[in-house]
Amino acid sequence: MKLFTLEEANKSLPSVVPKLQRIQSLYETLSTMRAPAKAAAEASRFGGGMEGGSGYVRTLYEIGKITTEFNEMGIELKDYARGLIDFPSLRNNRIVYLCWQLGENESIEWWHETDAGFGGRQPL
Repeated sequence: MKLFTLEEANKSLPSVVPKLQRIQSLYETLSTMRAPAKAAAEASRFGGGMEGGSGYVRTLYEIGKITTEFNEMGIELKDYARGLIDFPSLRNNRIVYLCWQLGENESIEWWHETDAGFGGRQPL
């Protein structure tokens, strides 16, 4: 597990923000395809498919690709729709998360315990 200092996490934000914006857009697109995809899945035993199925698969693939990039960077993507991410960090000799989401300030201002989630955020 990579541990970030506050400075390292903040320095990564300019490269992370476009990825979060893209994944947020893809997630919105995916949400419009859910009902047809579910219907196609239910009809698949009869050889069915869905109009735009390749677009659905491409969207899933791109979301997975960006998610993998975050994982490789050591960043945990917590909510696709909100663009919510956590950076594992060391605080008072224990692992916590530095927490940030799209629309917040240009620097990270919150942290939370690993088991607390967004609702347990505290100011740095």
